[in-house]
Amino acid sequence: MPKNRKCSFCGNEFPAGTGMMYVKNDSTILWFCAGKCKKSSLQFHRDARKLKWTTYFGKEEKGKA
Repeated sequence: MPKNRKCSFCGNEFPAGTGMMYVKNDSTILWFCAGKCKKSSLQFHRDARKLKWTTYFGKEEKGKA
């Protein structure tokens, strides 16, 4: 049984077999549930913590005071 993936940008879970996998030059793998998330992350360099439609909205980054 394939496991669900978690979007690297918005944090929503989506079923295996859907979404997009993006591999960066440093071999980091990013999973995106939709084109909206992929564009927001890679093309527009948006911060997911500042967008209300993401699950990361309002969460502080660990290690920063």
